[in-house]
Amino acid sequence: MIQPMTRRLPALLLAPVLAGCSVGDVRRDPPVRTAAPPATSAGARPGPAEVTETRAAQVAVGKGYDPPFVEFVDVALGYALFASCGERPAGRDCPALLYATTDGGRTWRKLRHPRPVAKGQQMYTASGLLTLWSEPHGWWTSIDGGGTFRHTPGEKEPAEWRATLGRFQIDQETDRVGRWEGHGLRPLPVQPELPALNTVTERHGVLVAAGARDGRAYAAISTDQGRSWRTTDVPAPDGAVELVWARNAPDGDLWLVGDRGDRRSFPALWRWADGWQAVRAEGHPERAHSVVPLGGGLLATNGPGGAGVVVEGRYEYLPWPVADVHNLVMLADGGLAAVAPDEVLLGVGRHAERRWVKVVLVAG
Repeated sequence: MIQPMTRRLPALLLAPVLAGCSVGDVRRDPPVRTAAPPATSAGARPGPAEVTETRAAQVAVGKGYDPPFVEFVDVALGYALFASCGERPAGRDCPALLYATTDGGRTWRKLRHPRPVAKGQQMYTASGLLTLWSEPHGWWTSIDGGGTFRHTPGEKEPAEWRATLGRFQIDQETDRVGRWEGHGLRPLPVQPELPALNTVTERHGVLVAAGARDGRAYAAISTDQGRSWRTTDVPAPDGAVELVWARNAPDGDLWLVGDRGDRRSFPALWRWADGWQAVRAEGHPERAHSVVPLGGGLLATNGPGGAGVVVEGRYEYLPWPVADVHNLVMLADGGLAAVAPDEVLLGVGRHAERRWVKVVLVAG
């Protein structure tokens, strides 16, 4: 059994984790979709799909350990942390064990955990970075795949991790946009004139800031590193939104995703095409667990009815082995991960055409 990490990051990190997604160049239209997804007609649900491959590997873990926490950076590189034994946290009779794979879960090698005995253990990954939190001893970060670690004492998150959240971030204490300069945020002298702000992202020198207030979404862009901002009109959504996130696909296709008040209802959607355009999704389910832009004008969601895709104003169910319990994550190389309490699935392919691989760790 595999389980996703239970996030216990300090409050300062919670919003930037979502806001750190890169953003496509808003000065150009997103690419034209070249192929229709392998989906059924709007509102119809395909039969259950099976994974095309199961990669089961045995790791040297003693009896009594809980299932590991597993995170993949891309479809090849992943990490697994065995962090507890039943009701007991990792202690001297149950030290934390750390493993890595570089071949998509076919094989795993043991890494030296820098602080295996602690009250609590957490793991966070990003492209080029592995970060461990060992309560109350602090943070350990590695930029060489777990070969060596640097210790940062205290609860404040390490600079290496903050750097992965993007050059431009929101200061959670002041709600102002700042530039990350190695060890802290320097507020931009000019701020976007928005009535609310909860996300800022950047790519190719273009900044997008967005937020929501009184059920409406607001956004602004900057093309000169935040020295000036242009407010962009966001059409009124069908129903109120509470938070808005800027999201982009690997090909730069740019979206705004408006979370509803309950965080489970199907979101409001906008796509950039010389301005923000409201996106219809006729036939969509009432609820959506996670949302991922796929590129080519497609956006995938999953919920109680399985997975589906928003395409050309309609919602089509996909024959993916993904359920409501999975959390869809876009990986650094354009692959997908579907993480559930009992499994990790890797979606290899492009756009909506994916073959799914199940990764299994067996303690022995």
